Amino acid sequence: MMFCLLVAESALILDQFLFSHDAAKELKEAISKKNLELVYLYDLNPVDEIWKESRPKPPNNPIRVHDMKYAGLDVASKLSSLRAELVGTGASAIVISMLDEVAWLLNLRGSDVPHSPVMYAYLIVEVDGAKLFVDNSKVTKEVMDHLKNASVELRPYDSILSEIRRLAAQGAQLWLDTSSVNAAIVETYKSALDKYRSNLGSKGKIKNKRYDESNGLSEGPSGVYMRSPISLAKALKNPAELEGMQNCHLRDAAALAQFWCWLEEEIHNNVELTEVDVADKLLEFRAKKEGFLDTSFDTISGSGANGAIIHYRAEIGSCSVVDPNKLFLLDSGAQYIDGTTDITRTVHFGEPTAREKECFTRVLKGHIALDQAVFPENTPGFVLDAFARSSLWKIGLDYRHGTGHGVGAALNVHEGPQSISYRYGNTTPLQKGMIVSNEPGYYEDHAFGIRIENLLHVQEINTPNRYGGIEYLGFEKLTFFPIQAKLVDISLISDDEIEWLNNYHSQVWEKVSPLVEGSARQWLWNNTRVIHKQ
Repeated sequence: MMFCLLVAESALILDQFLFSHDAAKELKEAISKKNLELVYLYDLNPVDEIWKESRPKPPNNPIRVHDMKYAGLDVASKLSSLRAELVGTGASAIVISMLDEVAWLLNLRGSDVPHSPVMYAYLIVEVDGAKLFVDNSKVTKEVMDHLKNASVELRPYDSILSEIRRLAAQGAQLWLDTSSVNAAIVETYKSALDKYRSNLGSKGKIKNKRYDESNGLSEGPSGVYMRSPISLAKALKNPAELEGMQNCHLRDAAALAQFWCWLEEEIHNNVELTEVDVADKLLEFRAKKEGFLDTSFDTISGSGANGAIIHYRAEIGSCSVVDPNKLFLLDSGAQYIDGTTDITRTVHFGEPTAREKECFTRVLKGHIALDQAVFPENTPGFVLDAFARSSLWKIGLDYRHGTGHGVGAALNVHEGPQSISYRYGNTTPLQKGMIVSNEPGYYEDHAFGIRIENLLHVQEINTPNRYGGIEYLGFEKLTFFPIQAKLVDISLISDDEIEWLNNYHSQVWEKVSPLVEGSARQWLWNNTRVIHKQ
């Protein structure tokens, strides 16, 4: 919960634990223009005082070890690489507060946050040690042994600030990613450093050889403020992580085939289903698959005009009934023990209009263009964004969201640092091993929404030339599920695009049909048949 409180129209009180340092700084600068002062809370949040004993208890579900066959790299190796980064920047320790970074680095998973297999924790990694700050009640014997083998010590979750003060008092040069580390930690460190420097006495006097001399400092540490190196390391999936993602996507596709077979039969039998009914049923099918843990986000189940609401969430009592005569958009995903899925399909249960088919086909053309893109290494994602929009732009249409986001391996369904977007600010190059979504769309207000989404893996492409002596990259599909042919306007797509769709459906049948049987297998066959140019 974000907490700010306006006091006497002159000050804004902020809980430092609930804002990153950069967010707090930006807020401070913004309100100063309104002659307001930002005041940090240090001891007590008034909301906590009002709640008292009725405050909901924090989650205390047990943490689990993420098996090496899925992680692909042991904790000792990950910590060794991180420590090399510390030495290279002159830092003596790094404070990690992003929950997925903690989980990835320690090969641990939790269930403290809905849809994301992470646990509330902080981690401090030093050149010669590491400390995990977490509620000890969540730590099983297996996790304890796992951490001990990696030489990671346990500390109480609420002792993080005291440890920051202790390190600063020793002259530690802390690496802090101020875009993610909360303001409480950063401000505590800076304040403690001020005290440390004042105790140095005369200029050049060094009191702590462990930190100061090793970093060549003459007047004490000042902190290293840079992006966390774990963000990129986590984004570059190793072979075991990729294998897990490939495997879970096929099981997920089998669940989806069973679900869509069921849904079409219900609709054609005139069974009245709400958008919530549909989302709940999809969860039932997924929950039966091996390794299923949770959905990876709240399912977006939108019929007709609701599909035009990009982040729509159907709720009991206010949602719509699925209308067989309107477009239906379903954006969903799952968390499995070996990977994370995210897929969107748009369908029509009756006869689509010419307008709906044209818009759908132009979205599909953009999806295919991005899927087939080949680009030189060091290309940032925003360069590729126009591939997905070009066909829509030709008739003056567009969509108001990014085209692709990073996806974690059995972690958060949205992760950085990479993205594919019209926003030019993210200059992170797409690199081998990264996973991104390919999800162009079009949304006609008060009428319908269209989105087609697959997940892609960035890989090297063997091009006949290598201009500049560099590598060229492209994509490999992780998602294998039919795209409704009925919505395709054949007159708008090229022979090459038809070939792409037919080849894709051939792969879907080859990979997914062995995992389904009966009516679901027949449904899959019916929806992967070859399309011919008329």
